[in-house]
Amino acid sequence: MDTRGMEPQMELAENKADSAKKQENEEEEEEKEEEHGRRKKLGGIKTMPFILANEVCDRFATTGFHANMITYLTQVLNLPLVQASNTLTNFSGTASFTPLIGALIADSVAGRFWTIIVGSIIYELGLISITISAVVPSLQPPPCPDQKNCREASSLQLWVLYISLLLTSIGTGGIRPCVVAFAADQFDMKKSSVESRKWNFFNWYYFCMGMATLTALTVVVYIQDNVGWGWGLGLPAIAMALSIIAFVIGASLYKKLKPGGSPLVRLAQVVVAAVKKRKAVAPTDAGLLYQNKNLDAAISVHGRLVHTDQFKWFDKAAIVTEREATNLDQPNLWRITTVHRVEELKSIIRMLPIWAAGILLVAASSHQHSFTLQQARTMNRHLSRSFEIPPASLSVFGIITTLVGLVLYERLFVPLARRLTGDPTGVTCLQRMGIGFAVNILATLVSSLVEMKRKSVAASQNLLDEPTAVIPISVFWLVPQFCLHGVAEVFMSVGHLEFLYDQSPESMRSTAVALYWFAISVGNYIGTLLVSLVHKYTGERNNWLPDRNLNRGRLEYYYWLVSGIQVVNLVYYVVCAWFYTCKPLEEVYDDDDDDDEDGKLENEYKGLQKQKVNDPVAINGELELVVNQTV
Repeated sequence: MDTRGMEPQMELAENKADSAKKQENEEEEEEKEEEHGRRKKLGGIKTMPFILANEVCDRFATTGFHANMITYLTQVLNLPLVQASNTLTNFSGTASFTPLIGALIADSVAGRFWTIIVGSIIYELGLISITISAVVPSLQPPPCPDQKNCREASSLQLWVLYISLLLTSIGTGGIRPCVVAFAADQFDMKKSSVESRKWNFFNWYYFCMGMATLTALTVVVYIQDNVGWGWGLGLPAIAMALSIIAFVIGASLYKKLKPGGSPLVRLAQVVVAAVKKRKAVAPTDAGLLYQNKNLDAAISVHGRLVHTDQFKWFDKAAIVTEREATNLDQPNLWRITTVHRVEELKSIIRMLPIWAAGILLVAASSHQHSFTLQQARTMNRHLSRSFEIPPASLSVFGIITTLVGLVLYERLFVPLARRLTGDPTGVTCLQRMGIGFAVNILATLVSSLVEMKRKSVAASQNLLDEPTAVIPISVFWLVPQFCLHGVAEVFMSVGHLEFLYDQSPESMRSTAVALYWFAISVGNYIGTLLVSLVHKYTGERNNWLPDRNLNRGRLEYYYWLVSGIQVVNLVYYVVCAWFYTCKPLEEVYDDDDDDDEDGKLENEYKGLQKQKVNDPVAINGELELVVNQTV
């Protein structure tokens, strides 16, 4: 057949197809640019008033609700000290466990935005219910001002309390793990960007939370002690309602990252795939392991994790066998996973020993706040003849120390440390946490010395058998330990939070932040067990932690005990930190993040392309150098 006459038509058809394809590609590029432009407009500093308003009101409500609750339980519901302290610690532990569940829901299905909203509503219901119980007389036992032969709260009255505390604990599970991660999502948190920034997001986040706590400790606690528990618990409920409204108003401005699927399922897939290939031999060249950028796109927005030689057994999950080589575009993730997903599991495993060090720290200090308030109640709290400091407001000194310490940390400590260490952040997260551990030990030792001083004054005044008598010793003797705990917060708490966010895989950051609260949860439960054992086995006559009369107790012995626990924990932490390896990340940059640098890189890359034929070895080396300098 003669096809010469058809050639112009075929060529014309091909040109039309090429034009149509080119136009289609241009339209796709335009759509991508528009979507990129919309994404770039979201987030940023403009979202902070709404997000921080939510968190500030939440922290105000939480602090106002919990700070003086030991007084409510012992003075209003007439519960014994140890039972009241254990009740608060147990529910505090529950409130620190539920964030792990909330984080999994946020990272897997709901996203952080909706998880925060639902959690806030449930928390508000808990605040409303306990406010009602404080207003209705039938939900309280008869008053007992002398604290002798008191009638304790009935089962019904306690169940109302427990349901309220449970609702707040469940609501906390949706708020705590998501707000800090959601706020950080609004900024560029890549390592290079953070190091060049003149401020630390986590420091200023913690500073805002400290201001909210300070306000609650001064205003709400005073109202609870001097006006009434109806208003004292009602104000936190109103603040929480305002926080929900503020957060919803800014909804259209937020950068909302889509959930990347259940992180626990991905971790399980790596383990299962590695077990199935336990007899397979991993290639000596890690570049031959399975990688799929499209598959990992949703869980590696800011960069893929790079292969590491640690825990190499898990690399078996990424080995490409003959059976799987035929279908790598749509793999069975229970048989083969990408290097990025394997490294997610490795990152979590590396973090766990460091994370666990926070558990014993919490266990050692979980009951100190309750016991310190009981000490303060027996001391002279008068600033004038008519005004005395509420016991719960003593925490103000710790908060003020934390706020001042955060500013000094940014302005003085970091520049000085930067000169000594050469690290752009002054000290690493691990070093910062270690300093916090050491300061906390000192704070506990000071607590024991102050208790010895308090009891010596009580003995000299023959007041050891008068649990409600005011001992002629100033309550300001308790201030140094609060200040030291505030300094420890600046280093330990902020450093721990930053470490978990920075070193966790980006698709698991809510879960990682939840680990911060989960450590507090486990620590509180261990603290409850410790206090219960001390109370049970130290005898009735010279009990270290008596139910009613703290003057006849041995609280200083308890402080010595927890100091020893913290020393052992510090040694464990130093060993873990010494062997810790930071996660390696191949960072991804937006095209318009830095026009000058991108232009420079593009020009150098084009120049290298022109030289490619002449000296490929040298060119590859230079190209690698250029990319490394940018990353």
